[in-house]
Amino acid sequence: MTNNQQLEEIEITLLLDGVYEVCGYDFRSYAPASLKRRIHKYLHDEQLETITDLQKKVLHNESAMKRFLNTLTISVTDMFRDPAFFLILRQQVVPWLKTYPFIRIWVAGCATGEEVYSLSIALQEEGIDKQVIIYATDMSEDALKTAKEGIYPIHLMKSYTANYQKAGGHHPFSEYYTAKYDSIIFNDSLKKHIVWAHHNLVTDASFNEFNLILCRNVMIYFNQELHNHVHKLLYDSLIHFGILCLGTKESIRFTPYEKCYEAIDEKMKIYRKER
Repeated sequence: MTNNQQLEEIEITLLLDGVYEVCGYDFRSYAPASLKRRIHKYLHDEQLETITDLQKKVLHNESAMKRFLNTLTISVTDMFRDPAFFLILRQQVVPWLKTYPFIRIWVAGCATGEEVYSLSIALQEEGIDKQVIIYATDMSEDALKTAKEGIYPIHLMKSYTANYQKAGGHHPFSEYYTAKYDSIIFNDSLKKHIVWAHHNLVTDASFNEFNLILCRNVMIYFNQELHNHVHKLLYDSLIHFGILCLGTKESIRFTPYEKCYEAIDEKMKIYRKER
């Protein structure tokens, strides 16, 4: 490692310590490569020379801190992302959910809400939406604001419709939203059973017991220590035989909870809590 690289590592450590002390967001156990990319993106966007300059700006400027947090927490998501996942959810998970009179579901790290609305549509079509409450949480207040509004660019609807059809959709996708100008807004019927809330997987505790947890494509940004921490949180939040859904690039392997689950579908990373 060169002197410049060592200096940058020190700057990043001081920056993340400062962010944690000032606003309570803990990025210190995030995967270093992804973290560095996002920090350098912010440097470029703000036209700053060094990470020390960045630290000074975000610690003394509230709006700069907000922009920086948004850069670190930005998520890539789609409606019915990985359509095969939602198809298996309908075929293998929903029949089990139907055996419960009341169902709690947690979408952890919901970002701007596309996955939550995808789930709400699927549950409505499978006839169990009235016995379900979905807790949708994220650490980004801006992302939650977008999610609550349920307003998205209309140009995305073509690809979202294709995903919906591959995911086993029963109706024309356009039935679920109203188009106006260059945007769409999802129907209120999809929002009735959703509770949106701020929650930080890194620092916050479990807040309920759930039949089903979706935490997909969230932990790809975490190091192994943080993986283990979040897996404990998810495990503690599931009822016995509750179902955990991870992203296709994520796994329970090499965590302390690997033997606590049985795979429902290993490819789509859907697991049932067995012990």
